[in-house]
Amino acid sequence: MTRAPTELHSSANGSEEQAWPEDAIEVGCILDAWGVKGWIKVQAYSSDAQALFSSRRWFLRPAEVNKGEGPVVVRTKPLPRLLKILAIREHGEGIVASVQDIADRTAAEGLRGARIFISRSAFPSPSPDEYYWVDLIGLTVLNRQGETLGEVIGLIDAGPHSVLRIMPPGMVAPVKPDQERLVPFVAAFVDDVDLEQRQITVDWGLDY
Repeated sequence: MTRAPTELHSSANGSEEQAWPEDAIEVGCILDAWGVKGWIKVQAYSSDAQALFSSRRWFLRPAEVNKGEGPVVVRTKPLPRLLKILAIREHGEGIVASVQDIADRTAAEGLRGARIFISRSAFPSPSPDEYYWVDLIGLTVLNRQGETLGEVIGLIDAGPHSVLRIMPPGMVAPVKPDQERLVPFVAAFVDDVDLEQRQITVDWGLDY
């Protein structure tokens, strides 16, 4: 997908509220500096990075250091709580962004490893019959007979479509892969998604 650069201008009010949003969703992380003018290289957690492009306010938290993944980032300065994004664009298979008050490579390198959060309310509205993964997790899945298959605990990107990962009733996360129910999230099997009632109705038997 090719996306034109999106220019996002920050407010002239330097005292903009920086309270952590109650509906914050983790959407990506900062991989490294990009270039010498303070741009950053970003990894989106979704194949469609609409949320990153839709918001000029990215909230940050340090990388989790207890997973044993990659080097531990030693910071000489505190990680800022909020980044105000001036410009963002796709670059190759990744994303790069320019940030207010980050003017050189050294400053950009200081953000390496930070986790990016965005307010759910800032996400663009999905098209009809499209849903964000985050809105599906936690929903109860019922079949046409009214039988409860379980709770959505995640999704799998299977290329042309996604697959619901469902934890059967009576189990507590984490569950083993062979204990999950997997239901393709396609119209052939999904009858209805009711976000208000927090349930999904599917054409799927308990013994499938």
